Amino acid sequence: MAPAAKHTAKTWTTRELLAWMKGAFLKAGIDSPQLCAEMLLAHVLGCERLKLYTEPDRPAAPLERQSLRDLVGRALKDEPVQYLVGEGWFFSMAFAVDKRVLIPRPATGTIVEHVLQHARATPGFGGEPDGRFGEGVVVADICTGSGCVAVAIAKNMPGVLVVATDISVGALEVAAVNAQRHEVADRVDLLEGDLLGPLEAHPVAKGKGSLHYLVSNPPYIPDDEWESADPETGVQANVKDYEPTIALRGGRDGLDFVRPLLTEGPAYLCGGGLLLVEVAASRAAEAKAIAEANPMLEAVRVLKDFEGHARTIVARRSGSI
Repeated sequence: MAPAAKHTAKTWTTRELLAWMKGAFLKAGIDSPQLCAEMLLAHVLGCERLKLYTEPDRPAAPLERQSLRDLVGRALKDEPVQYLVGEGWFFSMAFAVDKRVLIPRPATGTIVEHVLQHARATPGFGGEPDGRFGEGVVVADICTGSGCVAVAIAKNMPGVLVVATDISVGALEVAAVNAQRHEVADRVDLLEGDLLGPLEAHPVAKGKGSLHYLVSNPPYIPDDEWESADPETGVQANVKDYEPTIALRGGRDGLDFVRPLLTEGPAYLCGGGLLLVEVAASRAAEAKAIAEANPMLEAVRVLKDFEGHARTIVARRSGSI
């Protein structure tokens, strides 16, 4: 009698694991399936994502496979991958995230991009004779959350001061970690409080005409979208069930926090300064009308995000610097 054939367990390589996860995430409708797969595997292996492609045929150990299966199972039940690995990417930078803060979205990068472009092109707002980009420029980031916008601006404008506010102590703790991580903590001042209120306690940002830029990604999901079961217009389960509600819901019309920023915020800007506020695409026209009704603002328009959605209200404070 011939000896029984020995069972040999399949060897899973990095390449195969990435393909398996991407397929599963695609089928489940998870955003950025390739990136999510890379983040999970790099987390389990304890390496940079680049190494996944320099060593694609590396076999995974049994414990690594088990850890990965557990995390993939949770991701397929809508738990955000960024929370699973404790990290999210924004403006080509890694940010610490947990359930105290929203996960940074690429769409919010529109704010950072516009600030940088405007600063480079506008005398008094960016490049100075000594070459220190942003020297003397003051930015307020309202509802800072993880600090991704504040930190990205500070990192890309070495001379700028950013005053970042949030009502959540937990969010400010995460933002402090990110400011330290990217070595800008000395130029990002974190203040606790509601919307614009904390600015009055800051020696530079307090008072009228103190800011060059006022930016915000406030809670703006309107009640009808929050309560909708329609997958096209409603809030996705991985957002609604896991991310902090306090940072998402913007009231009946989604403008409870947007409205005071557009009506009261411009007074803090110097002449020629910019106001940029992210809004729900469905309420962009209403938000634009509020800004246009403010006599302190001019050149009001709506910027589209990378997906073509109306996303950010931008307006200029009347007068000159």
